[in-house]
Amino acid sequence: MKTDFTKLFINGEWTDGNSDSTINNRNPYDGADLGTIKAASKEDLDHAYQSAQKAQQEWANELPQVKREVMEKAVRIVEDNQEMIIDWLIKESGSTYMKAAGEVKVSILSMKEAATYPYRMEGKILPSQVPGKENRVYREPLGVVGIISPWNFPFHLAVRSIATALATGNGVVVKPATHTPVTGGLLFASIFEEAGLPKGLLNVVVGRGSEIGDDIVTHPIPRLISFTGSTEVGRRIGELAGKNLKKTALELGGNNVFIVLDDADIDQAVESALFGKFYHQGQICMSINRIMVHKDIHDKFVDAFVSRVKELNTGNPAEKATHIGPLIDEDQAERILKDIDASKEQGAEVILGGDAKDNLLSPTVMTGVTNDMPIAKNEIFGPVAAIIAFDDDEEAVRLANEHPYGLSGAVHSSSIERGTNFAHRVQTGMIHVNDESVNDEPHMPFGGEKDSGLGRFNGEWALEEFTTVKWIGVQHKRRDYGPFIEKK
Repeated sequence: MKTDFTKLFINGEWTDGNSDSTINNRNPYDGADLGTIKAASKEDLDHAYQSAQKAQQEWANELPQVKREVMEKAVRIVEDNQEMIIDWLIKESGSTYMKAAGEVKVSILSMKEAATYPYRMEGKILPSQVPGKENRVYREPLGVVGIISPWNFPFHLAVRSIATALATGNGVVVKPATHTPVTGGLLFASIFEEAGLPKGLLNVVVGRGSEIGDDIVTHPIPRLISFTGSTEVGRRIGELAGKNLKKTALELGGNNVFIVLDDADIDQAVESALFGKFYHQGQICMSINRIMVHKDIHDKFVDAFVSRVKELNTGNPAEKATHIGPLIDEDQAERILKDIDASKEQGAEVILGGDAKDNLLSPTVMTGVTNDMPIAKNEIFGPVAAIIAFDDDEEAVRLANEHPYGLSGAVHSSSIERGTNFAHRVQTGMIHVNDESVNDEPHMPFGGEKDSGLGRFNGEWALEEFTTVKWIGVQHKRRDYGPFIEKK
């Protein structure tokens, strides 16, 4: 694999962008220079889409074993280069070693699932209401897919769309987040180049949203836009795509609840909350945003939780013992600190943490939080645990569903049936009983409700998103059209 990632990848060639601007790639922990990339222009984007469209026409008709072989080679390349990819995730996205290693592992599983898709492009033969007719339904690629990848889990959240799109016969153009151009895009150009993917099928354009952000959606070639990121940006993409009659797969923001019922195992709930809240500094769409605890066990839970949070190590993400690394930039830390201060003014109390050095925010625990405070209303996307007390199950359901998000969640109860029945009442795309909210399995439907997005990733559900179906009616014998064509 390559080691120098300072160029775009268009039509099988590594090339400089033609924009006047540059992307300065920096380590969020220490500010180290990771390289400068000459950004993509609208002309570069058009070249990428044209290349993908041309290459896709032949790729769509390629034999399934050929597509699968490319996917399997890509998996082996990732497996052979895990430490290099982990290193890039640490220095480019601020991932701790534990998080980066976990991200590569789940990415490999996602790629292995995608490798099965070429043999799962199933069709159907259905009966007809017309005598002598046969109805055939064929599953086909969409054509070209535009992918906009995020900075928080850049490798995994890019590959789950890239691998799926390619395995189902599509061409691809990727625009990675400017914070993570390598782990969200350019690494895949090198991986699939080495895996023998035909020239032009995968293109990576690193550019500023202000220059090409709208154009990657509105360009006439892509039929699907896959985006993971904020609800605000997702709305914009949905609006642009809708005007141009394009499909979208949108995984957006979350305000995920972690609910501890009065019969929960407190120690188990604390361990789940610790992981679900602080994994990758809470910079995950599925991270716990609100911890809701029944009033009768609230104090016991808080004491046990704070005791465990104090054990977390904060600092350099390259050190394997580190649990909490930096936020992606100082703007994120400042935004969260403002929400903490505003919530304190409304009566919340910071009982641990609440301070930051540059973009390294200490793990923070707040109590006395209510559902209308900024730290509860807004997606935190940082290492702050907001704890809300509730009186009974009915209040917990009401509070859980009060905000316009519905991505993931969790509920803890010693009764599996009680927990499952409660989970049914929470308006969310995913929820887990006696676990935490950060779960992703490559064969399970991943996606949200309400303001948390549209569509589903993974497994048969991703296969549905990244393909289309065509009805071909076959008339085996001459059809009688009745009086309409009777001879006079």
